[in-house]
Amino acid sequence: MNQKPFFSEDVDEILRNAELRTELEPYFDESISRVNIQYVSLRNENEYLAAMLEWEKAPVLPIYRWFEPELRPPHPEHLDDASLSKILADLIQRLYEKKIVLDFTDHLSDRELYLLICQNILPAREKKIDTRNGALHWDCSHNGGMQDPTIWLKYYAGDEDREQWAEQYYQPLPEKEVPLYSRFMPQDPF
Repeated sequence: MNQKPFFSEDVDEILRNAELRTELEPYFDESISRVNIQYVSLRNENEYLAAMLEWEKAPVLPIYRWFEPELRPPHPEHLDDASLSKILADLIQRLYEKKIVLDFTDHLSDRELYLLICQNILPAREKKIDTRNGALHWDCSHNGGMQDPTIWLKYYAGDEDREQWAEQYYQPLPEKEVPLYSRFMPQDPF
């Protein structure tokens, strides 16, 4: 019988696993019980459990409070277009540094996007996870947070997505248009 030698790293991983499972006990649900060590290495299981624990313990804060000092941009009515565009570029970059990526923005003018950030994104309460592996994507095609697919269908959906949507919902499709405000936006490299 050919068995793998037992190393101190294995003991460390076993101890870490027990520690993580103990810490996760108050949050126990089916997502923990679905981790099947037959298919995942102990190290990967521990990474998964550590990420779950971080998620459970992460504070839910308005996004403006994720920043030090708090991110409180000037009210848009006090800004001319040039100043607003400069502050908007800074806001987009600062959000990106916190792994917040804005998707589907090209149908919005700079002022409209600035308002969306100030009124919808910055006050939104989200889990603040500093070691987030991926980005928090903000879909800017929703009209004031409403789940109206018209903007997405009009400006962003491909032909196949549009056809599938029309078949599924038996609704007429809006005319496809090119967004007016093409801009470079940071993408999710995380």
